[in-house]
Amino acid sequence: MDTHNKPPKLMDRVKATMRVKRYSPRTEKTYCYWIRYFIRFHGVRHPASMGGSEVRAFLEHLAVERQVAAATQNQALNAIVFLYRHVLEQPLGEIGEFSRAKRPRRLPVVLSHEEVMRVLGHLSGSMYLMGTLMYGSGLRLIETCRLRARDIDFERQVITVKAGKGDKDRTTLLPASCLPALQHQISTAKQQLDYRLQHGRVPVTLPHALDRKYPNAGISLAWQWLFPATRPCCDMDGKVVLHHIHPSAVQRAVRHAMRAASLPRPGSCHTLRHSFATQLLSQGTDIRTVQELLGHKSVETTQIYTHVLGKGFAGVRSPLG
Repeated sequence: MDTHNKPPKLMDRVKATMRVKRYSPRTEKTYCYWIRYFIRFHGVRHPASMGGSEVRAFLEHLAVERQVAAATQNQALNAIVFLYRHVLEQPLGEIGEFSRAKRPRRLPVVLSHEEVMRVLGHLSGSMYLMGTLMYGSGLRLIETCRLRARDIDFERQVITVKAGKGDKDRTTLLPASCLPALQHQISTAKQQLDYRLQHGRVPVTLPHALDRKYPNAGISLAWQWLFPATRPCCDMDGKVVLHHIHPSAVQRAVRHAMRAASLPRPGSCHTLRHSFATQLLSQGTDIRTVQELLGHKSVETTQIYTHVLGKGFAGVRSPLG
């Protein structure tokens, strides 16, 4: 039997389609999880033989039996719609009404400037710098982990966030207090690069097959991770590369720092970003500017912080004083 002419397996087609469309590795992993779950839920039937009624039953199961959050149910739906629209290229059909997971209206946890400084005081080294950037620049955790030497503009004091959420680029503030630490971080990256060049030329991971277009980019200082992993690993092609620090390591360090700071409310890395937004708004910064700095697609997402601020928003006071 000629195996060369066998059609690719469904999940291989899903992955290939997502890479052509430049979806992030995290989205690829998540979508593959939900597509596999959908197939197993219906007794390993091929999705091409199913349609809207099977999708509705699956979403009902997630909401009623599994009691997942609304965002999780929407994530599963997005993965299945992607499968039918872009991989199978067949109409999904009418899904109809199904039980929606309830979306609770929760305000984000934010900290005062003094509370943030207490948290940062329990971090050290690169973890301290990453925490400072999440608060001082409003970066998401994954955006902080993915910073490269080329993304820091010391002269203009801006950070360029490449391929942030939604695969969009943006620029944000670079706090002056972070400049010496960032310069030290780039010097350390250069020393580590020089060492790797002397001991096997291990390149850093590059986006979208850039290593084929620029073969030496992976061993140039500009493309080095500011916060690299402690050791190299193998990429999906089996090549030894250096990846950035894993987000879970940063989450763990910040969680410990939050506990050590004896905060009245639990927090996370995203709390630092929330606090960046509320601090800017309380100083009277225009909400559209805050939206751009945060990289929000819609200003409605940014407006949630106006509810957090209450009477402190842009100097507005209650008529009762």
